[in-house]
Amino acid sequence: MDFSSFLTSLGTSFVIFIVLMVLFAWLSTRQGNAVVYYPNRIVKGMEPWEGGSRTRNPFAWIKEALSSSEQDVINMSGIDTAVYFVFLSTVLGILVLSGIVLLPVLLPIAATDDGVKKNEHTSNNTSNGTFSDLDKLSMANIEVKSPRLWAFLVATYWVSVVTYFLTFKAYKHVSALRATALMSNEVKPEQFAVLVRDLPKATSGQTRKQQVDTYFKSIYPETFYRSMVVTNNKEVDKIWGELEGFKKKLARAESIYALSQGNGQGTRPTNRTGFLGLCGKKVDSIEYYNEKIKELTQKLEAEQKVTLREKQQGSALVFFTSRVTAALAAQSLHAQMVDNWTVTEAPEPRQLIWSNLTIKFYDRIIRQYVVYIVVFLTIVFYMIPIAFISAVTTLKNLRKLLPFLKPIVDIAALKTVLEAYLPQLALIIFLALLPKFLLFLSKTEGIPSGSHVIRAASGKYFYFIVFNVFIGVTIGGTLFASIKTIEEKPNSVFDMLAKSLPGNATFFLTFVALKFFVGYGLELSRIVPLIIYHLKRKYLCKNEAELREAWFPGDINYATRVPSDMLIVTIVLCYSVIAPVIIPFGVLYFALGWLVLRNQFRFIYWLYTLRITGTQSLCSGI
Repeated sequence: MDFSSFLTSLGTSFVIFIVLMVLFAWLSTRQGNAVVYYPNRIVKGMEPWEGGSRTRNPFAWIKEALSSSEQDVINMSGIDTAVYFVFLSTVLGILVLSGIVLLPVLLPIAATDDGVKKNEHTSNNTSNGTFSDLDKLSMANIEVKSPRLWAFLVATYWVSVVTYFLTFKAYKHVSALRATALMSNEVKPEQFAVLVRDLPKATSGQTRKQQVDTYFKSIYPETFYRSMVVTNNKEVDKIWGELEGFKKKLARAESIYALSQGNGQGTRPTNRTGFLGLCGKKVDSIEYYNEKIKELTQKLEAEQKVTLREKQQGSALVFFTSRVTAALAAQSLHAQMVDNWTVTEAPEPRQLIWSNLTIKFYDRIIRQYVVYIVVFLTIVFYMIPIAFISAVTTLKNLRKLLPFLKPIVDIAALKTVLEAYLPQLALIIFLALLPKFLLFLSKTEGIPSGSHVIRAASGKYFYFIVFNVFIGVTIGGTLFASIKTIEEKPNSVFDMLAKSLPGNATFFLTFVALKFFVGYGLELSRIVPLIIYHLKRKYLCKNEAELREAWFPGDINYATRVPSDMLIVTIVLCYSVIAPVIIPFGVLYFALGWLVLRNQFRFIYWLYTLRITGTQSLCSGI
């Protein structure tokens, strides 16, 4: 693929982004779409459009995003969002300051050498979709042992110094944000509580609650307030789930009946009581659901009493009258043995994973090591299909492996797009299957809170994509394309990998371009959530509760968002000296990301509150 084709594909991506941005500007002003584009403001009881006007400039969101302050972001979406924007701003600053020096210095040095021309018959360039014109703007065009290499070495130190300086400033900024949040006058229950796990066996005649109360009263006699022992709520949760299900069905049946009355029919809905409503006795839905709700409510109250009395577990939440005492207790050792009386900071109530609180100390350690082994095996063995996909999804290899596709892939217009983006699209789709698996593994470790599970999954996902995308594409593509040469000269593998590194920058150029043009275009336009919402509204939602659930905003999914951004940081920083032309693409990615996500956090994403479960309901009653 030549340089002109690369520019064509880049232009195509830019046009797609402009089209998506225009769609957003138009769709976001439609009254029926307000819940998709401004749910955060609607949840907070505010007008969807600033000033209550739908006739404003359709591109006013850009000015609003640029003029919004850090405090505006905190007020709308919380402190975590503000920290995320510190990260985006820091990376953007690193790339801008690096590019100011590297682009005007290294590009002329590389472009005026003749390394590519002299080695074009001997070098084995194996990158996917390598552009010879772009190779001349990278270290690949520098001759062996040329004095010009000193410029690239000095540039490495410049990038390092800029990175260290700006990350240090970001660290101080985030520390200040955290300190301000902790010193806030807003009272939060978790600041007065600690989580106690690994309770030893209670003495005979003593309940768990008595054991915990006695222990902490003796250590903190003046500030101890009360304790709440965690119970085995499996049966309670099951009944609660059934009860909530029947409440939803009742609301739906009443809505259907009300609609039929409006049409002049007034037909009461019916259903069958057998398997999946397909068989059994036919009954009046409203009466049947009311009877089931009354029956399950009585059953739930009885089970709650039994649970509180007989199913106390080996963990508890302890509350104090002082924040200082709670902070000291969370940092103090309360027993000589590490597997007894483990005390940590209490998570937010909505973040607690109740089923993990009762897992014992050594069980957690064993689970942790098992999960690490599974993650390691996943990273290693996932590299095989990743490398295979990166190598096979080039048009040259597709023609060899699937000859019947030749008439299709040889179409000029289609060929340009496929050559540029087919490997990257295949890679992105393949990676989309992984996050839920990593979230499941992190939860299995026994982590007590949802936010810590997301953080753990985020770390695993980052290691995975660095090894499998960054390293796997580089090594896999080279080895797959040069397998015969390696068989003949096994010792040449390291030379080939080194020579292929500058050429692989072209793959990542298109990868980054696809991520910021198409990815952020889809993020801004919200085409997929809009279609899903209107389909649910038309065919599934029968009442206000179901309609609210269809558009209710969620969080931005930090478990994949942050690792994906970190992958782009890793790629751009690693190739910034080898092929400086990648720096503008990195700047565009983070600048566009800052602008688009500033809008999304202000109007769409918010501090997501988990739905109340039977467990939380039980604890609220204690």
